[in-house]
Amino acid sequence: MQAKALTRSAEQLAPLRTFWLAMLAMAFVLAQALGAHARAAPESFVDLADQVSPAVVNITTSTTVAGPDGPGIVPEGSPFEDFFREFQDRNGPMPPRRSSALGSGFVISEDGFIVTNNHVIERADEILVEFFEGFELKAEVVGTDPNTDIALLKVEPEEPLQFVSFGDSDAARVGEWVMAMGNPLGQGFSVSAGIVSARNRALSGTYDDYIQTDAAINRGNSGGPLFNMQGEVIGVNTAILSPDGGSIGIGFAMAANVVTGVVDQLKEFGETRRGWLGVRIQDVTPDLAEGIDGLDEARGALVTDVPEGPAREAGMESGDVILAFDGNEIEDTRQLVRIVGNAPVGTTVRLRVLRDGKTQTLAVTLGRRETAEGAVPAAQPGGEPAEPETLEVLGLTVSPITDELRGELELDDRARGLVVTDVDPASEAYEKDLRAGDVIAEAGQEPLDEPAELETRIEETRDAGRRSLLLLVRRAGEPRFVALSVDPQD
Repeated sequence: MQAKALTRSAEQLAPLRTFWLAMLAMAFVLAQALGAHARAAPESFVDLADQVSPAVVNITTSTTVAGPDGPGIVPEGSPFEDFFREFQDRNGPMPPRRSSALGSGFVISEDGFIVTNNHVIERADEILVEFFEGFELKAEVVGTDPNTDIALLKVEPEEPLQFVSFGDSDAARVGEWVMAMGNPLGQGFSVSAGIVSARNRALSGTYDDYIQTDAAINRGNSGGPLFNMQGEVIGVNTAILSPDGGSIGIGFAMAANVVTGVVDQLKEFGETRRGWLGVRIQDVTPDLAEGIDGLDEARGALVTDVPEGPAREAGMESGDVILAFDGNEIEDTRQLVRIVGNAPVGTTVRLRVLRDGKTQTLAVTLGRRETAEGAVPAAQPGGEPAEPETLEVLGLTVSPITDELRGELELDDRARGLVVTDVDPASEAYEKDLRAGDVIAEAGQEPLDEPAELETRIEETRDAGRRSLLLLVRRAGEPRFVALSVDPQD
């Protein structure tokens, strides 16, 4: 009887035992997965450093600095000023002196092409490259791009050099491990590690696309590579954010996908050749979007002016919103500038624009940015102003352009619009930086000549159920769009 009872008890416990065995198996699998995930963090960077070190170089530059012509080596008004002037009169001007600077770089081909920062080699008379193995070679400048702070150098090695390749910086993810190498503070071939802290950072340049990292970057690291864990260069270390010049864990590396395009052009042409659309643009803010017919959200690039150039030839107009460029949806002006700059000169691309509430496609043949830097926007067609009168509306006092105002504001003879003669400091217009002397060229994307036309545009905006009126404002010839609320109390 006892044996039968034990057997029944074992049979009753069997499902419970199966359940716990399954739970233990699941726990084991989970532990293995977590362990694998934890091992994603490298145990060390030894193998990676050994792999890429031969391709990383130290760069030393020498520059001849002319001696001062006068006693400027002491502050003006100093009691020593007369002494140094007499000294120079007796001994002649101080001779030129040599100045040295240090930086970093990396080899990208076995025949000796080297990438570094433009500011590392700018104005250098002599560039000396030191390799990991201990030998040195003189380098010549192939080309530079101050816009992205990239320079391409060339050395003539006796034997093929070890080199590194660029990776896809767009694939870099925030939080992944990276390693920086370079010549910080002249220490030479130094390694630091960290993570990608952020992407798509902009500092001050038009084509900025920086990877932010907390890997230690100091003076002398400029021009050195930022590696991913596969040994690919995903950025060129360029700048740091620091109150005292030392690393505080906020460093910036120009993204490799920007650098590769620049390097290819420098290698082929010795200079950059960026696409040029020929428009002035501004971001579409939510209040601007409210005033643009057919635009349901703040996106695209709003065209403020179309000077002589490719866009004008293709029929683009001020007030158009560029929604897509060559199949790429445009979110803001920064994205458009980068895409256009990366496009080949002379190619014909299709732009989808919003105009008068409807979309249309324009075919534009791109010019070259570098040859169009000094392009001046063309003035708008002329028109005779009406008799002088003023209007107070939306916190603004406006008047037609008179000969007197044209002279005071140095306006072109063909300029048209309404001159702002006063702005209520308590108004929305004042908050949005409208000031006396501004010229309102358009309202609701229609040209203005008389104050009454502005009143008409306001009423039309209200009747259409829109809350904002879009104004094209020019100040010293520079155009921008401003959206002002049109409530019934005005």
